[in-house]
Amino acid sequence: MAALMEEREIREEDAWKSTFRELGVTDVLCDACEQLGWKQPTKIQIETIPIALQGRDIIGLAETGSGKTGAFALPILQALLETPQRLFALVLTPTRELAFQISEQFEALGSSIGIKTAVIVGGIDMMSQALTLAKKPHIVIATPGRLIDHLENTKGFTLKMLKYLVMDEADRILNMDFETEMDKILKVISRDRKTFLFSATMTKKVQKLQRAALKDPVKCAVSSKYQTVEKLQQFYVFIPSKFKDSYLVYVLNELAGNSFMIFCSTCNNTQRVALLLRNLGFTAISLHGQMSQNKRLGALNKFKAKSRTILLATDVASRGLDIPHVDVVINFDIPTHSKDYIHRVGRTARAGRSGKAITFVTQYDVELFQRIEHLIGKKLPAFPTQEEEVMMLNERVSEAQRFARVELRELGERKKRPLEFITQDTEDSLVMRKKVAGGKLKRKAR
Repeated sequence: MAALMEEREIREEDAWKSTFRELGVTDVLCDACEQLGWKQPTKIQIETIPIALQGRDIIGLAETGSGKTGAFALPILQALLETPQRLFALVLTPTRELAFQISEQFEALGSSIGIKTAVIVGGIDMMSQALTLAKKPHIVIATPGRLIDHLENTKGFTLKMLKYLVMDEADRILNMDFETEMDKILKVISRDRKTFLFSATMTKKVQKLQRAALKDPVKCAVSSKYQTVEKLQQFYVFIPSKFKDSYLVYVLNELAGNSFMIFCSTCNNTQRVALLLRNLGFTAISLHGQMSQNKRLGALNKFKAKSRTILLATDVASRGLDIPHVDVVINFDIPTHSKDYIHRVGRTARAGRSGKAITFVTQYDVELFQRIEHLIGKKLPAFPTQEEEVMMLNERVSEAQRFARVELRELGERKKRPLEFITQDTEDSLVMRKKVAGGKLKRKAR
């Protein structure tokens, strides 16, 4: 690798001047971009696409929601058009949801040219995946662990002719302890390939991976510091820890009519708060790592289809996922790592739209909150609340909390019990929920 890596950083005034055609994208793919509503390329696409089309390896550094998928998908599809081949490209991602989303974008961009993709992730039957791989799709999108399973155990599956490798959200892949899997993958795939590494941050682990995987790369950065978008309104609410649930219900009532993503620190708390809100008549659904893959995709699709207005999630949903209509992000549990704040609030105010982010700060969270303010370089204003109105909600919320705890226990026990009891449990839960909700909590008339 060259001693000095070539670096490019886009100038703000030039960021929105190009079209996809001016970047060198072929007509059929430009038409696909138009059909997807991509009118102009984003900053990271402007920087990376011309370099990728020249056949160079790339390190792309950009914040969440910046259009990274298009930045690597378009050059790969253009190269595939020029030299058609099965098992042409491999995209590695940290989470299952992101893998499915990337697959959707590849298929949408390549719909007119017959692109076939395969999503290879955990939580899905390996035999059906092996049959898909036997058909030799053009693009494989995978999480590292499940890909290794197939490389070691699926007869006839090899990536020795691979032409492109993409590591998306590389910093998160490595933070999730996939280093051993990455080393194995790099040993068995083709060395004669182009490699794209995309990451929000340039950590020491990412630098090590870059040295092992890339040849003479060009570094394309569109943001050199951590920042949030201008159209994002950010607030905090300073509250006693024991009244967090009541303040959450108050905020949801105050901002009724919006769609919400609420971030919790643990799978258990995500499930508990979802049950609590459902007991109060809100259309809430949860997304966390202990759910099966089908349930995770189902929850995400319900929220995307707007049949649910509140999505409660752990940080499994904080990065990469493109959910276009999130109006408000609530940090119910403050993130332990300040950088995760950037990724969480990046779920709203995307693609030029406005949005709100509200962070709950208890007496135990002051130091973590100060670190976040230091990272983003601004002091956040308080979100206006009326303590008397919050306390009026307390009795109903306390009752809903009790029912939520009972339901959580039932959910744990249900896995160990015979099937005939499950239907009755569900009916009992519905009866309890109707009793405590007593009709949906309404926003007060103004």
